[in-house]
Amino acid sequence: MTSPYIRRRRLAAELRKLREACGLTTDELARLVYQSRTKISKLENAQIRPDVGEIMTILEALEITGKQYDRTLRLARDASAKGWWDRYGNAMGPRQRLYADLESGAESIRSYNQTAFPAVLQIPEFIDAMVELDEHQGSLDYSPTRMIEARTRRQQHLLSPDGPTYEAVLDETMIRRLAIPATVKAAQLRHLIKVVSAEPRIVMRVLPSDVLITGGFLPKASFFLYGFPGSADPTTAVVDTVTTDLVLTQRREVARYTEMYDRLRKVALCPAETLAFLGGVANRLTNETESDT
Repeated sequence: MTSPYIRRRRLAAELRKLREACGLTTDELARLVYQSRTKISKLENAQIRPDVGEIMTILEALEITGKQYDRTLRLARDASAKGWWDRYGNAMGPRQRLYADLESGAESIRSYNQTAFPAVLQIPEFIDAMVELDEHQGSLDYSPTRMIEARTRRQQHLLSPDGPTYEAVLDETMIRRLAIPATVKAAQLRHLIKVVSAEPRIVMRVLPSDVLITGGFLPKASFFLYGFPGSADPTTAVVDTVTTDLVLTQRREVARYTEMYDRLRKVALCPAETLAFLGGVANRLTNETESDT
């Protein structure tokens, strides 16, 4: 499935380009198609799912014909498509909906995980512990039960035969400092080891806390890189901030995160060393827990 979100971004850029080529402002176009300026602005900023009929009206008002009309209309149909995540509405959380959408069409995913283990590989007990931490930050904008169900669906897609390749760099500091019960953390680590050992498409690399990361600044947040099979769909970077996710598609911006990822990957442990490291941490956590009882 093509990512509807990525197609909305492409459609938004196309609509803006066509309007500007006609020398129209958003206000002028809105009057031509009997829509509000806000509606046109949201379409041109990929903030809403497009209505195919309304896009046809816009194209006709701009006097777009032929192959360009057909191409833009196909883009609008892809952009308006609904995925399984839409059935959850906001119950799964708006940020998770974005990730599910992007994953649906991705051919490859690379991530730097500074604050938690990869969401698509989290076990229910770990998710429960993360929800408890999240509640300390304030009221939740999702239903924990529905969020867990949705995250399970995401994991099923990742592990399906046509799922994307996935490579993650895990910051050792996160593994050590994340304040969840030791038994849960140990179970999560063993789950990662089991999945990665069984699935060649999934690779984990631990970034030791004592290595020098040369060539530029240190990463300021977790981030993700999504590659798509079609050359027309650009590689997309998503930066995980405290309050929102920043989606970047401009080539220069994405290139900076790609270069940063390559620097992190270069000094991280190799896959075999990573599995040994994760197993050692899991065993120490289990031993410490048993010694305390």
